[in-house]
Amino acid sequence: MEVPRHWRLKKQRYALVGEVCPHCDVKLFPPRDVCPNCGGEAKQAYAFSGHGEIYSYTHMTNAPSGFERQAPYTIALVKLEEGPVVTAQLTDMGDKPVKIGMPVEMVTRRIRSDGDERGMLVYGYKFRPVFNP
Repeated sequence: MEVPRHWRLKKQRYALVGEVCPHCDVKLFPPRDVCPNCGGEAKQAYAFSGHGEIYSYTHMTNAPSGFERQAPYTIALVKLEEGPVVTAQLTDMGDKPVKIGMPVEMVTRRIRSDGDERGMLVYGYKFRPVFNP
């Protein structure tokens, strides 16, 4: 991972900051220069709530390079309350089975470490089930 790239993506990874189109009010994540809905310029920052539901999911047993230590794990498409669908790893599941429509919330967790023990620890968003007491 390049350190400058890490800092450039910090808002997206730690706070789910995307954009809202000032022309048609569509919420965009990740941020884009042009709104895919109306074609207008979209430069206005928007912080997503981090709440959504499982749209689809899969269990990963053969992880890609850099994620071998985490296997097996579950990746989900999460439909945010505001509209966009994001791909994220699920965490804090315990014995709870994953279900389509399950309410989830964003949390910041360690994604991976780059390099040896002196390398950069990369944190980012994952989603966990919403716990109802």
